Amino acid sequence: MKKTIPLLIVIIGGLIWVAWAFSPHYVLQEVFYNQFYLPWVYAMSSFAMLLGVLSLTMMHSAKIKRKAPKWQFSWFFFASFIATCLAGFIGGTQKGGLFMWMFENVQMPMSATMFSLLAFYMASAAYKAFRARSPEATVLLIAAIVVMLAQVPLGVKISKHLPTISQWILDVPNLASKRGIMLGVGLGSVATSLKILLGIERSYLGGGD
Repeated sequence: MKKTIPLLIVIIGGLIWVAWAFSPHYVLQEVFYNQFYLPWVYAMSSFAMLLGVLSLTMMHSAKIKRKAPKWQFSWFFFASFIATCLAGFIGGTQKGGLFMWMFENVQMPMSATMFSLLAFYMASAAYKAFRARSPEATVLLIAAIVVMLAQVPLGVKISKHLPTISQWILDVPNLASKRGIMLGVGLGSVATSLKILLGIERSYLGGGD
């Protein structure tokens, strides 16, 4: 029963959601979505947040107890979590408060730093991917050079046809590959959804039958 009831809830809820997505009926579009689904989403979001906090707390507490690698950083999680909560409860979340000051002067610079590191990872990945070790890699290298040169004034000075060639590469070969990837993602999503609705996929229940 511990897994049967959640499984039935998922199957019934999933079938109703599919009916809502494909049927324009008033009962599904208005009654189900606005009067039933949205209130439950708002109610469950607070419990989901609480579950996330408890999960992080248990994970970092276990790391500290076991002295796992880099366990010292877990103390930073607790310190920042408590400081953020206190700033929100005491000063509120309005503009000019302590919470927004922490967000703008701590969170945003750290996020910008993380995103700036992506440029170096992309450069490293491009160096590894664009080495002409095979005919396919050579084609990829040439296409990448053409597209990159077309984005800067130097490319136009080299040849006025570079922007046209670059746009053709983006509109034809690149778009075809993107469509293939999206088709694969879509088919995979449909297959996974059907497995969940039919009760075949049960990993979200903790594994097992």
